[in-house]
Amino acid sequence: MKFVFDEVYSLDQRCYDEFGLNEDILMENAAQAISREIHKKFKKGSSVFVVSGPGNNGADGVTLARILQGDFKVFLYLPLGAKSKMCQIQLKRAKNIDINIVDSIIQSDIVVDALFGSGLNKSLNDKVISIVKELNEHTSYKIACDIPTGIDTKGNPNPISFKADMTISMGAYKTPLFSDNAKDFVGIIKVADLGVSRSVYERQSDTFLLEKKDMKLPYRYQKNSNKGDFGHSLMILGEKKGACVITAKASFAFGSGLCSVYSKKAVKLPDEIMLSKQIPQKATSIAFGMGLGERYKPELLKEIVEKEETPVVLDADILKSEAVLLFLSQRTNLILTPHPKEFSLLLKICGFGEFNTKDIQKDRFTFAREFTNKYKDIVLLLKGSNTLIAQNKKVFINSFGTNTLSKGGSGDVLTGLIASMTAQGYKPLDAAIISSLAHSFAAKRYKKANYSLTPNDLIEGIKCL
Repeated sequence: MKFVFDEVYSLDQRCYDEFGLNEDILMENAAQAISREIHKKFKKGSSVFVVSGPGNNGADGVTLARILQGDFKVFLYLPLGAKSKMCQIQLKRAKNIDINIVDSIIQSDIVVDALFGSGLNKSLNDKVISIVKELNEHTSYKIACDIPTGIDTKGNPNPISFKADMTISMGAYKTPLFSDNAKDFVGIIKVADLGVSRSVYERQSDTFLLEKKDMKLPYRYQKNSNKGDFGHSLMILGEKKGACVITAKASFAFGSGLCSVYSKKAVKLPDEIMLSKQIPQKATSIAFGMGLGERYKPELLKEIVEKEETPVVLDADILKSEAVLLFLSQRTNLILTPHPKEFSLLLKICGFGEFNTKDIQKDRFTFAREFTNKYKDIVLLLKGSNTLIAQNKKVFINSFGTNTLSKGGSGDVLTGLIASMTAQGYKPLDAAIISSLAHSFAAKRYKKANYSLTPNDLIEGIKCL
């Protein structure tokens, strides 16, 4: 996993104060990083249109134009002039090699957006909005320098954003790039080193970007084993049988040695799933809430809460009920898996206030941190295009989400995966991280039309990771 930062100004300042670097050196390295990507992807002689803003992000763009001049047909556009000291210095250098400065937008093979980078804290004005709209209409390959113009410090288009095919973040990964609302605008995200290795440039962070290698699948290495060695996951049946069955099938497919469904009534289940009319004493994880509905017996709730040593995954309907407070007040080894609508109701129940889904999506990181600051020992998995997994204010980002998963039942599969891993003895945080990644990669490997995925397809994909 990689560090992600809310801001990098302090990291840049450290380069100046401790390493003897200056803005000029960092700027040259930033521009060289973008230049290398352009050289990799495009033939020499391709046309490059660089639109630069008046500040230091614009200066990065001007520097890039100078570096590319000669190998590419470069057009430099400065619609807002050059105002910062470094932008003026870089513009003078560019003019010294007769850079082609234009006064309007030109169709080209590549567009580089260097208008505004990280730190945008106000809405774009009408002139910039008009520029961004026109650039977005072009068929060029689009590269954003640092952060696409229009994405604010919380990761929201304000009010619109440049739509990049690739974003090259300067120095380190930045939190706004991984908001759900930025997902359609950032494209592929890469990081530019600015004169020192990232291992030197970066400091500790409480936000982490997950990588594929963080997906430690529950492979079995012990040859002398039996089903009891791999745990017993239990699903609580509610009003809607389908959700519970999907969860159980996913849990069994992901390695749980035994899997049961609790129901006082007889119910037909897949052959591999057991029916239990009482909570098994040897259950090593419990999943509760999927398809639950609004009716449940208080004594059942009490029995689950009192199984303090057994990890519990809470999903769906239980998260919308005040009964969730009983778990939060008396249990620690809990994993909560809300989507944004469920999270808005959960926040209200837990006394954070009334927030709608749009409020949450605009500031997911803050809400996740505040919730896990209050409930420090629980694990929160906030579903989304970029799923956030949080515990004790630390946030882990799964950026591998895909719209293929936007189908009923996908969340039930995820709950089953987490229940399986906790049943097998994985810690709640590890179980949530690994299951979320497996869920995403199984969907990414799906070969048919992206609108056609079913829960059973997803479970089959889990088996083939």
